[in-house]
Amino acid sequence: MENVNQKAKGPRTYGQFCALARSLDIVGDRWTLLIVRELLPGPMRYTELKISLKGIATNLLSERLKTMEANGIVERRLEDAGVVYALTPRGAGLREPMEALGRWGAPLLATGQGDDAFQPRWLTLALPALLRGATASPPVELGIETDGFLMALRVDENGPSAFVPDRDPASVFTAAPDVVVALAAGAISIEQAVASGEFRGDSNVLRAAFVPVHANVTPLTNGD
Repeated sequence: MENVNQKAKGPRTYGQFCALARSLDIVGDRWTLLIVRELLPGPMRYTELKISLKGIATNLLSERLKTMEANGIVERRLEDAGVVYALTPRGAGLREPMEALGRWGAPLLATGQGDDAFQPRWLTLALPALLRGATASPPVELGIETDGFLMALRVDENGPSAFVPDRDPASVFTAAPDVVVALAAGAISIEQAVASGEFRGDSNVLRAAFVPVHANVTPLTNGD
């Protein structure tokens, strides 16, 4: 089992011998889980985090990153682009509980975006959460482009996952964020989604990626 630096979590604590309470001692501060959300698709520089996390003060972001690093959630790496922040394996383990929380909160999006900020990279967490239980055999990989950001949605025997691809997928669905979320949530059909956006590639890949939850899909050999 990995060692966790309990002393570095800061002065505030619930003081309860409970796994949930002790988890919240470490990740329950404002902005902490949103920083994890930003880093789930991949490492980011400090300035990129500051831009994406609209509203966070510079000193607070710095403080949160230091605390998260001390608690083994994030680490600093030196890459070609300079110093970046990345999730440790323990930090990446927060994906599952965060997806569950996202599913719980999905109905709260029904009121629309309004003046709230949005970053398309957040869909890399939202889509696997909304599509939980869907599987495909053989696996399929669909590119999803929204607001100029390209991500890949992969569905295989183990379920859905999303990430930033290192190459363009053969099939790509381009649409506004609300259309992509509505399709994943089952609020609109594939035909309605395509009519509101653009699609290129094998239509069976699109159907296999957005199957009803808990269905097993075997894509056809050829597209329409």
